[in-house]
Amino acid sequence: MRQSGVMIGGVVAVGLAGLGVALWSAGVAQAPGQMLRWQDAEVVAQGARIYADACASCHGADLAGQPDWQVRLDTGRLPAPPHDETGHTWHHPDAQLIDITTRGTAAIVGGGYESDMAGFGDVLGAEEIIAVLSFIKSTWPAEVIATHDQINARSALQ
Repeated sequence: MRQSGVMIGGVVAVGLAGLGVALWSAGVAQAPGQMLRWQDAEVVAQGARIYADACASCHGADLAGQPDWQVRLDTGRLPAPPHDETGHTWHHPDAQLIDITTRGTAAIVGGGYESDMAGFGDVLGAEEIIAVLSFIKSTWPAEVIATHDQINARSALQ
């Protein structure tokens, strides 16, 4: 279901920069470092559908994650975290969230880290991944969104 030729992974900076240009040229005002389109109702609706199909089985239909998500399982892996304001999703800039969703947690963390969070880059296109993350962000309270926007702005300066 890849809908975009933009590949996110080993060339994250180049791919994400190109995507930012595509969003800007489509008339979507983007703050520094912001790639999610959480204020676009159409994108959010698409993201909600994809989330229900691809993410809710682990992260919960209500984005609450799995119980005791901060306590390692017998496998040594952590349960799926929440994506609501009680989790840590909003602590990461858009580019990192897109990269994690595209390549999977173990690929990002490295060093032999194991995770049940597989990458979705072979299943979902870049625009679909952005839609899912946009849906997630659209559910956060205004103060969490404001903090996340600041995280994106700081990330854009690095």
